[in-house]
Amino acid sequence: MWQKVAFILIGLGVLVLIGWWVKVFFLASDIPLLIRIAVGAIAAGILVILGIVIKDRIAKAKTEDFKGVEK
Repeated sequence: MWQKVAFILIGLGVLVLIGWWVKVFFLASDIPLLIRIAVGAIAAGILVILGIVIKDRIAKAKTEDFKGVEK
């Protein structure tokens, strides 16, 4: 139970730091617009691939049968 709480707190902390970094990065006027667009495109591509992998993994987990595994 406490391990799940710890992971949730760590995840929330990481998400807050990533959100703050994204805000600072994309609002910085000294970084060229082309670089900000490229980084945004790369991040969007990574999120799309991650979503596809998670979706495929969940679908595969639903169809797997564990006949050789003893319960």
